[in-house]
Amino acid sequence: MDEDSAGQRLDNFLFRHLKGVPKTHVYRIIRSGEVRINKGRASAESKLSAGDVLRLPPLRMAPAEPEPHTPLAPAREFPVLYEDEGFMAIHKPAGVAVHGGSGVSSGVIEQLRRARPQCVTLELVHRLDRETSGVLLIAKKRSALRHLQDQFRERETGKTYLALVKGDWPERHKVIDRALQKYLLADGERRVRVVPADHPDAMRSITLVKVRAAVPDPCATALASEGKGMSCSLLEVTIKTGRTHQIRVHLSQAGHPIAGDDKYGDFEWNRQLTKAGLSRMFLHAWRLEVHHPVTGERLRIVAQPSAELQKMLPTSVADALNAIGLN
Repeated sequence: MDEDSAGQRLDNFLFRHLKGVPKTHVYRIIRSGEVRINKGRASAESKLSAGDVLRLPPLRMAPAEPEPHTPLAPAREFPVLYEDEGFMAIHKPAGVAVHGGSGVSSGVIEQLRRARPQCVTLELVHRLDRETSGVLLIAKKRSALRHLQDQFRERETGKTYLALVKGDWPERHKVIDRALQKYLLADGERRVRVVPADHPDAMRSITLVKVRAAVPDPCATALASEGKGMSCSLLEVTIKTGRTHQIRVHLSQAGHPIAGDDKYGDFEWNRQLTKAGLSRMFLHAWRLEVHHPVTGERLRIVAQPSAELQKMLPTSVADALNAIGLN
């Protein structure tokens, strides 16, 4: 077993290298003990190590076929922000899941694998919400995947998001330390809410907030006629814990929902924003800093907000963001 496969689950390794063998058969030969690691029985969850000797029974390799009623993921490339032999950073668009599942037939990783069949390894390093755009890392080697995921786990990365929120965010409010809990709606859809720190399902969640700019409300004219507020805040948000929907829930609970958030936002404001030209949530993974998995060099990768997001901002603010991305 080479070093690049170290740390990978046995079943995932076999799926990747035995493309013509049905998954059900792979699991069958593992359960029956016909797959051995260093002469010993192994389970599907067994982790591989460099130097392991893997023994397989004779297998009939057939051309891989899609499972019934499962359409192939469309081949799709995404804008590349950085790439070398070990990993790549892409600009994920809003509205695209990072992987298939939960009613989504395919996501970024499946579409990218279809577009790059020559790549033996393409794995997600981390996740972004389907509605969130911005920097997403994809590993091209197992060694890079382990190194980068270790940085996320040890909180050595610097992740900065841009969020446009309703109202004037108080400059002094720089840290949100509120526990979160996942729960399901009656229809099975996932949601997250703030709970007391001593709640049995509480997950401590820390968000850092900095006001980038105070900006006019994109739909100020319509709202002014209704006697409502006419200001917004463009925030730089850094998360110290990566909980599901963390930024969205923290900002909404603080009284400043994100523009266009269809789960935790101000729905009347969202309708006005749609008329003003915003058809998505204004939450964008803007900058990501990581140590290169080989050289150790600190990299800063920037994904500029799309034109749809930038047109919600004054020209001077949008230009300042673009200038930072060039530095």
